[in-house]
Amino acid sequence: MSTTNAASSPPRVKRELPPLMSLSEGAAERLRSLYSKAEAGKLLHIGVKTKGCSGLAYDLSFVDAPAPGDERVTDKGITILVDRKASLYLIGTMMDYEVKAMSAGFTFVNPNEKGRCGCGESFHV
Repeated sequence: MSTTNAASSPPRVKRELPPLMSLSEGAAERLRSLYSKAEAGKLLHIGVKTKGCSGLAYDLSFVDAPAPGDERVTDKGITILVDRKASLYLIGTMMDYEVKAMSAGFTFVNPNEKGRCGCGESFHV
């Protein structure tokens, strides 16, 4: 007679969580430049706010100190802050810095996005 004992079952294997956010080389280089000049002594704070056709938009600002509950993310030697309320929307996101013919700015490759509006200003999950 065989009995199944919960204590004898194999231990559950924990899956490693993806990093909250990562930076491309371009984003890291741009932030290094900003942190050493115009935004010296500050940190980039990333959040998500309700805006635009699709409902959500990335909100970037430079702050002097983290707010209570902000998550610190360090990648490629650069530290950014992520609003804890935005964490679920941003898990696994890579921030890049793109230079185009008529514009330049930070962009996001977010695996949680289900779609974007036509103008590219907002997204939904």
